[in-house]
Amino acid sequence: MKLRELKLRNFRNYSDVEVQFSPSINVLLGNNAQGKTNMLEAIYVLALTRSHRTNNNRDLINWENENAQVYGEVEKELGTTKLEIDLGKKGKRAKVNQLEQAKLSSYVGELNVILFAPEDLSIVKGAPTVRRRFMDMEFGQMSSQYLYNNSQYRKILKQRNNYLKQLQLKEASDKLYLDVLSDQLAAYGAKLIFQRLELLKKLQGWAANIHAEISQGKEELKFKYVCALKKKQQTNENDIYTGLKELFDENKDKEIRQGNTLYGPHRDDLQFIINGKDVSTFGSQGQQRTSALSVKLAEIDLMKEETNEYPILLLDDVLSELDDNRQTHLLKSIQDKVQTFLTTTSLSGIARDLISDPKVFNISSGQVVEE
Repeated sequence: MKLRELKLRNFRNYSDVEVQFSPSINVLLGNNAQGKTNMLEAIYVLALTRSHRTNNNRDLINWENENAQVYGEVEKELGTTKLEIDLGKKGKRAKVNQLEQAKLSSYVGELNVILFAPEDLSIVKGAPTVRRRFMDMEFGQMSSQYLYNNSQYRKILKQRNNYLKQLQLKEASDKLYLDVLSDQLAAYGAKLIFQRLELLKKLQGWAANIHAEISQGKEELKFKYVCALKKKQQTNENDIYTGLKELFDENKDKEIRQGNTLYGPHRDDLQFIINGKDVSTFGSQGQQRTSALSVKLAEIDLMKEETNEYPILLLDDVLSELDDNRQTHLLKSIQDKVQTFLTTTSLSGIARDLISDPKVFNISSGQVVEE
């Protein structure tokens, strides 16, 4: 898929902008704090209905206005799709070909994006919540079923935590209702974990090959899904469901004392292993960067495999963080395959000989001028 056109109204520091993009490489050039990252953020919002930088919609709206719009035309194999996100005091509305979507989950997947920024190194060395968010955001784009299961899981988890808190404070006493919530949570939790395991297995296959190429065959990258279930309980969805039910039953009193759900996919983690060692703990900075790059590039191929469309790649000032070897591998991997948007303060830091005919946009104070 390709993003042919983007229109912004009162989004961040853009009051009224309309841009037509190249189907290959688009370079957003300018000094810091001029709006380069804001444009990438707008594309991200157009795809996922949410920002990667803030949870507050108000932050996305130009301070002088009460509403903002992000509009885009997406070219796919089956034709052109018009997408629109309206942001305002009453929340956000998503439209596909001018038809408002009753659920945001029915909108996500119309435009698939992969964002890679310097802070994405935290995928490898950051907190578990970063990796859980990574799985949920990326897999949710690839599978509407994953998105639905995750939404249902989160809804029941909130109900169960609220009831555990009531039991803790002795505002409730019916443990049979807790068992009902536990059963529902285990059912959706099993679906989520099983989907994660299946997609991670595929992602590892792509990432391992890329990592081996970058490291010239010296390193082997593997993933390890970390959860409270025993390995033998992770073979299929039914075994996962049974395992989660056992955890809830065995730890019922403990969870009531703490007033919180202590087990399930909302507590799981993902480890990256190089030559048998955990990269986050024992890996060098170079190995951590290579692992993060391999995972991001692997997402491109996995998303193509799962959706039959290549995603759009957003590179936010990431080339300056990569050495020549990694930068070369990145640029060669995306050339003539994926529509790419990259931000930079200077073209001198980019291996121009690896990019054929990029479209360059100069950005200054929310104004966009094509070179």
